[in-house]
Amino acid sequence: MYYGFDVGGTKIEFGAFNDKLERVASERVPTPGEDYQALLTVLAGLVTKYDEQFGVKGLVGIGIPGMESVEDSSLMTSNVPAAKGQFLRKDLEALIERPLKIANDANCFALSEAWDEEHQGKESVLGLILGTGFGGGIVVNGHVVSGGSHVAGEIGHTRMPLDAWFYLNDSAQNKDAPLFSCGCDKKGCIDNYLSGRGFEQLYAHYYDEKVKAVDIIEQYKKNDDKAVEHVNRFMDLLAICLGNIFTAFDPDVVVLGGGLSNFEAIYNEMPKRIQPHLLPVGKVPKILKAKHGDSGGVRGAAFLNIQ
Repeated sequence: MYYGFDVGGTKIEFGAFNDKLERVASERVPTPGEDYQALLTVLAGLVTKYDEQFGVKGLVGIGIPGMESVEDSSLMTSNVPAAKGQFLRKDLEALIERPLKIANDANCFALSEAWDEEHQGKESVLGLILGTGFGGGIVVNGHVVSGGSHVAGEIGHTRMPLDAWFYLNDSAQNKDAPLFSCGCDKKGCIDNYLSGRGFEQLYAHYYDEKVKAVDIIEQYKKNDDKAVEHVNRFMDLLAICLGNIFTAFDPDVVVLGGGLSNFEAIYNEMPKRIQPHLLPVGKVPKILKAKHGDSGGVRGAAFLNIQ
């Protein structure tokens, strides 16, 4: 039995999966945001509850918005204050009396999609999240590539490619390209351009008007001139950046998640727009919408233990 936890800032989602990777139990509880001992108690209590229900000691995986330090295994996370700087894996292992695995929630998202029946057997699956931020996870032969410092897949904190910067400067006669600051204390991270937040920031920069992404998309569907111009600019920017990313990773399949991934025009436009930004021998991989939505994090966390 595989147990997965998706630990977020406001809720913890639990899922139990059998050997056929079918979900056989679900539960959601509030996250004890400020009380670390309460957080441990909630997690351990759910493990014990479902051990008793299924008569097994389940294999446990946890997805969290953050990562473990490779130096001392302390947790780096800002969205779950109770766990920040704590030794979550070691402390919880002591309580539940078994080893567990922990990974960044974007990696869990990618792993969930990679283990979908449609993608099993693919050598590499790249999961990209176009939500409040832009990030992703890399899965090779069914296993997350976390990297030597556990930051592999943090694509959002790579800088704007030079050709993308030139494109933005040339795309409007009256506005220079914006240089957005990032929460990582750097400037020019593509997180602030390709995310849903970036989609809105770019619109505000070029049109001096704050509009929600969903409203821009609705205006685009109605052929509003500003919205159409903005979407075309964003699509070209996304294509340039994805062209660089695909050249580096050459994935078999790319799966998109997050709120902006619901914008159907992306799936029509990217195959046409990316190709010029690849090497001549490069091919645009299959780009698909995530199949498992909000359940992806808990599925992927559970599947961290699949061998």
